[in-house]
Amino acid sequence: MTTPGYGEITRNGLWKNNPALVQLLGLCPLLAVTGSVVNAIGLGLATTGVITSSNLAVSLVRRQMPDTVRLPASVMIIATFVTCVELLMKAYTYELYLMLGIFIPLIVTNCAILGRAEAFASKNAALPSLVDGLMMGIGFTAVLIAVGAVREILGQGTLFSNMDLLLGPMAKDWRITVLGSHYPGALVAVLPPGAFLVTGLLIAAKNAIDTGIEKHRSQRIKIVPGSKRVRVTGRIV
Repeated sequence: MTTPGYGEITRNGLWKNNPALVQLLGLCPLLAVTGSVVNAIGLGLATTGVITSSNLAVSLVRRQMPDTVRLPASVMIIATFVTCVELLMKAYTYELYLMLGIFIPLIVTNCAILGRAEAFASKNAALPSLVDGLMMGIGFTAVLIAVGAVREILGQGTLFSNMDLLLGPMAKDWRITVLGSHYPGALVAVLPPGAFLVTGLLIAAKNAIDTGIEKHRSQRIKIVPGSKRVRVTGRIV
C-alpha cells in the first residue's frame, strides 16, 4: 500500500474526507452537545487528542498485532486514551466535563476514531498516521465549532458564552451578544432537530462548493498556441 503524501492527508482530513461532512461518522455527539461553542471546542479537543494518540499507538504496534486481535486491541488502545482524557478533564475542566456528560466516555465508540485506526494507522508508518489523526481531528472539530456557533447564535443570541469553563478566568468576558439582549432565542436551534438542520446545511454547502469546483475545472479548455483546427471532408484515396 502506498502511503499518501502529507498534503493529501491534510486535504482528506480537513475537506475531501472530513469525518462529519463526508464520512458522516461521529454524528451522535455532533448532534447532542453542540449547543454552544465551548461545548463544541471541548468535545473537539478531546476527540482530536484521542484520535491522534490512538493512531500513533496503533501504527507503532501494527506489526505485533495479528489480524485476529487487531480490532479488540485497537478498541483497548482507544479506551486507554479516552480514560486519560476523561481524567484530565475532571482535573482541569470539571464543570465542562459535567456538561458534556456521557459523551466523553462514548468517544470510545466513535466510529471515526476506530475507522482511522483500522483503515489508516494499522497499514501505515507512525508519522503519517499521527498526521492523519491530527487532520481528521481538526476537521471534525471545525465542523463541531461551526455547528455550535450557529446553534448558539440562533438559540441564545450570543457567542463564546461560558468560555471560562475551558480556558479559565481569562475567558470570562469573551461572551459576545450577537442578536441583542432582548432576543428571545429560537428553541429549535437548542434542541437536537436544530443540530440536524445546521449539519444538513453544512453538508449541502460543502457539496455545492465541490460541485462548483468540478464544474469550473471541466469548463477549462486548454488551447495550444499556434495550433490550427483543420476540417477534412470527402474521401481520401
